Amino acid sequence: MAGLYFHIPFCKRICAYCDFHRCADLRLIPVTIKAMHCELESSAEFLHDRNIATIYFGGGTPSLLDPSELQRFIDHAHRLFDTSQVSEITAEMNPDDITAKYVKALRSTDVNRISLGVQSFDEGALRLMNRRHTGAEAADAIKRLQDAGYENITADLIFGIEGFGNERLERDIEQMLSLGVQHISAYHLTIEPSTRFGRMVERGEFRAVEEEQSEVEFALLHRRLTEAGYEHYEVSNYALPGFRSRHNSSYWLGVEYLGIGPGAHSFNGQVRRWCEQPVAKYVEQRQYEEERLTPTDRYNEMIMTSLRRAEGISLADVATHFGPERAAKLEAECRKFEGLAVEIKDGKISIPPEKMLVSDMVIEALFDVEC
Repeated sequence: MAGLYFHIPFCKRICAYCDFHRCADLRLIPVTIKAMHCELESSAEFLHDRNIATIYFGGGTPSLLDPSELQRFIDHAHRLFDTSQVSEITAEMNPDDITAKYVKALRSTDVNRISLGVQSFDEGALRLMNRRHTGAEAADAIKRLQDAGYENITADLIFGIEGFGNERLERDIEQMLSLGVQHISAYHLTIEPSTRFGRMVERGEFRAVEEEQSEVEFALLHRRLTEAGYEHYEVSNYALPGFRSRHNSSYWLGVEYLGIGPGAHSFNGQVRRWCEQPVAKYVEQRQYEEERLTPTDRYNEMIMTSLRRAEGISLADVATHFGPERAAKLEAECRKFEGLAVEIKDGKISIPPEKMLVSDMVIEALFDVEC
């Protein structure tokens, strides 16, 4: 079973932390939608697995599109693939787009999961991040979706923002819990050079939080959300039982997926390709870059994606795909971290969720240069 991803790159306002492929010229939306339908038609054969399990609209801001446009993409997918087993159709949305009129139109589509970019309920943090909604608007958007019958809502929170931890973060967490969303994605702020925050750091106007503060905030999130019944199933993701993100989980499990739109990536089990052109050039003529994964690439990706998940990596799976010697070597390497950041039990290697903040360090140490 494969996944289908539509990247809607448009934003009314560029957030201070955003390093994603995006465009603020909303006049290009109609021609981009047309080009994306053409790309979908011409790219269907890229997938070896033509059975689609999940569809995801990301961005950018998919809620800048009328819900009927989202449904047109879904209907187009129905004509090209076997979608009889699609179980999850997610659309990312910005809180201030969630008007009563928009939700009414959205309910007439097949979208059954909403991902809401809350980031924070704190007005100061929202202004610093250049978000275009208020904390009250975020809470109202969640309630409006719930009142309309949506029972699978995920909301994003950002932590690790200098000056907005401790009590402010705790208030954010408590407000999110009081709203009863089924899934919470909690991302540590990453400051990229090409972003507004990156430029502020260069000018000495902003700085990254200290490592100790990051650990305190991560521990707070883990403790409060797990106490509230959420499973900490991936580094940045928490879900009530039965509400894990099926689409994102497929990425971590190495499942095939087709990405449509400027900035979208695709993977068919052997080849990864992407189209990073600016929107105006994407509309004129698409050009792809691609890489064919070597055994070493596939091994390293298995390590990277598996150890970000609570279930970790099965040594039996490593032996099946890469040989018993490779599995034995991996286990020996992981013994160095046992008791500190790695758990080895019942033939599986995992990083306990409460220690996942150090997962990148462990994963990098386990990467192989030849396989």
